[in-house]
Amino acid sequence: MGSLNTAVIVGRVYGKDIRGHGSKSAGLTNTLRVLGKSAAALVLLGDILKGVIACLIGLYLGVYAHSGEAIDCVSLLAAGAGAVIGHNWPVYFGFKGGKGALTGAAVLFMIDWVMALICLGAFVTIVALTRYVSLGTISATASFAAISFIPVFGNTPYFYTFACLMALIVIYKHRENIQRLLSGTENKLTF
Repeated sequence: MGSLNTAVIVGRVYGKDIRGHGSKSAGLTNTLRVLGKSAAALVLLGDILKGVIACLIGLYLGVYAHSGEAIDCVSLLAAGAGAVIGHNWPVYFGFKGGKGALTGAAVLFMIDWVMALICLGAFVTIVALTRYVSLGTISATASFAAISFIPVFGNTPYFYTFACLMALIVIYKHRENIQRLLSGTENKLTF
């Protein structure tokens, strides 16, 4: 399911391979810049649904490590990770996909909405202050990994592994953005 990259599919409907235009990323931000708002809305919906449906399947499978809570549902964590990994390296599209942030956010909302809101707050704040979507995404992702270790959330070693793996994947996929941020050549979001 993760390999059904919405940006590539929508781009093909619009007559373009999104991976050959703009930042060459098969994700929401590049779709917005290259194809416009209506195409971006379809990608937004598709990437969120992909994460949600994968998590629902994981919950349905119901493989729990200990407590029976979502953070302890190994099948949910595996399905969520699979959606993000498939989005980034889609089997159906030559393993060239997006960066996994939006699908990852949908997965996080399915697992722990409080942590997701904290990360969303970090994202919105950074983007509002800097207009760099990539910096907001990287900051929110790093926040997710960091706050997953706060004892009040009651996370398990399975969740720590999931959080660190997801953060590493999303930040790794933003390595070119990090280089452009450091060199001052990263594109800002325009309103």
